[in-house]
Amino acid sequence: MSYVIKKILVKALSPFALVINRLDALRRLWANARLNNALGGSLHPSAVVLSMPELHGTRRIELGENLYLYRDLYLETQEEGRIKIGDDVVLSRGVHLVAFAEIILEDGVMMGEYSSVRDANHRVIPGSSVRHSGHLGRPIHIGRNAWIGRGVTILGGVSIGEGAVIGANAVVTKNIPAGAVAVGIPARVVRS
Repeated sequence: MSYVIKKILVKALSPFALVINRLDALRRLWANARLNNALGGSLHPSAVVLSMPELHGTRRIELGENLYLYRDLYLETQEEGRIKIGDDVVLSRGVHLVAFAEIILEDGVMMGEYSSVRDANHRVIPGSSVRHSGHLGRPIHIGRNAWIGRGVTILGGVSIGEGAVIGANAVVTKNIPAGAVAVGIPARVVRS
């Protein structure tokens, strides 16, 4: 396609783009309204919600101010579990948070696409199916301004310190100190 034709087509389609952009803004408002309703009116108006997260379980979820919530989020709370998210947190596309005990994301945490934070694991009981053996939940705490890279998995009982960075696709099975950089499977500190 020549640049001239492309230029003409772009100019002809521009009015339609304006309408679509306005519809996108309405979709975001609708997602905010749905999430606010689902959480009993507790969503702060400063939150940006690109699409309604998938919610499961008890919905014991506390959300801070000035959040940026991307598409395809999955938030689940079961049994006594709760999720507490501080102010200025960014949850990128596809993030999963599953709490049977407690997940806390302090202010300023940024989570990369498709990261998974799960504070529980299935129990394994001989002679019983894993599905019906219950769960063992241990709290997860992620400190202020921590940066969790794309595809990271964080398992129960872990604390990640303030300002820590977890490299893409790491699996965090042990505590990571404040300010550290951790990478790998299992995640290990490579810089303090």
